[in-house]
Amino acid sequence: MFALKPRHGLRVSRGGAGVSLLSDLVQGFVLPRWLRRPVRAFGRFGMDDFKPPRFAAGALNALVLGAAAVYGTVVGGHMPAVVQAVTARTGFAVDQIKVIGNRETSEIDVLERLQLDGWTSLIGMNADEARDRIAALPWVSQVSVRKTYPNAIEVKLDERQPFAIWQHNAELTVIESSGKAIAPYRPGGLSKLPVVVGQGAERDAAAFIAKMEAFPGLASRARVYLRIAARRWDVQFENGVVAKLPEFGEDVALADLEKMDRDSGLLSKDIAVVDLRLSDRVVVRLTPEAVERREAALKEKPKPHKAKAEKRT
Repeated sequence: MFALKPRHGLRVSRGGAGVSLLSDLVQGFVLPRWLRRPVRAFGRFGMDDFKPPRFAAGALNALVLGAAAVYGTVVGGHMPAVVQAVTARTGFAVDQIKVIGNRETSEIDVLERLQLDGWTSLIGMNADEARDRIAALPWVSQVSVRKTYPNAIEVKLDERQPFAIWQHNAELTVIESSGKAIAPYRPGGLSKLPVVVGQGAERDAAAFIAKMEAFPGLASRARVYLRIAARRWDVQFENGVVAKLPEFGEDVALADLEKMDRDSGLLSKDIAVVDLRLSDRVVVRLTPEAVERREAALKEKPKPHKAKAEKRT
């Protein structure tokens, strides 16, 4: 056809306008060594001296059939399943899962949202869809799903922060400081959270509990915060004593209560209620047991006229 390295001109083996034009174009040009054999074969294509390689027809048939099979798989929507099946059985099946950052979220719930079947391929797995499914879990604030080849998945969670347990009607719900519900309350590690009760309590509790923090002697023993008519608060302490606070001037009432408790141990006595709603007085109601003891003591105390009669005799 033509010499790859021209000496005194291009040597043409067969005539023709196409060859002459090609000769004019490549005259003086040296092909890289790795291109020389393909160029020679292409130059002989369609000429009398071209001979196809052995098994060319079989290879061509196999190529056509393979292309048809791939095309049918893609058009039929079966390619993801094929990729999953092939890669899972060649060492890419997921068999290691690491969950980080979960405290309230069960690892079983995370595994269910990953939707693994034992032969799930790491290559074919859609990490974005798995992340969206996990993010829908109640406690999850943020989540990332990372694939570590050849066969591991790492799930990292950031969970929502519980603030209190909100009792409304007969339901108990764990809430954030904003009042947004997280999940139904289940007995366990969250039992030490403060309990807020009443309509609107979930919305207003954060501001009032922050105000209580200014009185550590009271805040450390407060257990339940009751919202009354969406206007004022009652505070129930761990020993059952209830302090009724006014609608306005809560700070002054709490300061007075803390001082009385510090001076006389008021909240440790046998009382049921301390009513601070009136600005000029404090009303205390005894417990039923304390009332009974007081009545018994009054009965045992001798009356003045009887004592005088006995003295005369």
